[in-house]
Amino acid sequence: MDSRRDFLKKGILFALGSVALRNVSFAEESNVIDFKDYPKMVKYPGKTSLIMYSDRPPLLETPRSYFASAVTPNEAFFVRWHLANIPTEVNLKEWRLNITGNVKKPVSLSLDDLKSMFEPVSYYAVLQCSGNGRSFFESKQTPLGIQWKYGAMGNALWTGVRLADVLNYAGVKGDSVEVAFAGLDKAPYPETPNVERALPVDKCLYENLILAYEMNGEPISLLNGFPLRLIVPGWYATHWIKSVTNITVLNTELKNFWMEKAYHIPDNACHCVQPGEKPKKARMITEMNVKSVIGTPDDNTVVRVGEVVKIAGVAFDQGFGIKEVLISFDGGKTWKETGLGPDLGRYSFREWFYYFRPTTKGNVKVMVRAVNKNGETQPMEAGWNPGGYMWNGIDSVTIKVV
Repeated sequence: MDSRRDFLKKGILFALGSVALRNVSFAEESNVIDFKDYPKMVKYPGKTSLIMYSDRPPLLETPRSYFASAVTPNEAFFVRWHLANIPTEVNLKEWRLNITGNVKKPVSLSLDDLKSMFEPVSYYAVLQCSGNGRSFFESKQTPLGIQWKYGAMGNALWTGVRLADVLNYAGVKGDSVEVAFAGLDKAPYPETPNVERALPVDKCLYENLILAYEMNGEPISLLNGFPLRLIVPGWYATHWIKSVTNITVLNTELKNFWMEKAYHIPDNACHCVQPGEKPKKARMITEMNVKSVIGTPDDNTVVRVGEVVKIAGVAFDQGFGIKEVLISFDGGKTWKETGLGPDLGRYSFREWFYYFRPTTKGNVKVMVRAVNKNGETQPMEAGWNPGGYMWNGIDSVTIKVV
């Protein structure tokens, strides 16, 4: 087995079909984590400088400044893998999407088959790690896990084929219960379970899930799930299986670590318990909640009295759509409406903006909160849970007026 340093030094062959693009490595040797400088900014192939929490598997966070715009560039899109042995090359001449299990005919489809046999569809959707914002629970009690801040999320235009079309081609049998998905990443040790997750068969057949091969008009990169990624709009990223290669239709529920233990939240209205407590009942995490983030200005930005500063960011939810984003300059006593950018679809980021002209010197705390079309309002502070999931407390920055 390669050591971490060997992995970092090793050239990685990226291949599309039989054409090798270039020899690259996922990180330079200097990217070995030093806890005196953690997390640090690094550049991986095809990526701009991102915040690195781990090099194997790669855990890379998008800097906050990218959330002033509705679409997250591919090179700035966050990266989150669960297992260390991630795919480092895919030969499309050999790769196949295999659909087996409780179907009328098992099928094996190449990427060209998918593109030629099924209608392409596109939509914008937010991909967000369940633990995004976990570090902000620290005011109560820091949960274990990667201490993501703002950027374990991104919004892209996903293009691919309807999952339902592909399943119907294989012929799902009437007594099917779930559909399981597995990708190319593998566990480094026999005791570690490979990632395989399942969704209800009705969701797969009757909702607008897609198997995406493009992201913002370009092939999905290896780091983000090449050659095919499951898109589950409105749900957290744990269900968006990367590098999908096996789909299994089941007539029973899938029983494994990833379905029975991983990514579970308290099964109550707030999905929360008192810090340190264990929930009496838990369920798998599914839909995202309403949330807004400030992209610009940076915290502690200095401006002069009378100078106009644009405050901007994004808001999103599970698919009801954003009704309004409110902003406060007095600690939440009063709230003003912000302007909203174009509506790119119910599952997309929605840009918001406000032009602020300070009239007196001093520090101004800027707070924002989103309200969706279902009447759900972003809370002042998110309820605590042991996994540090679903953080959607109010975001803020301080502007220093001189």
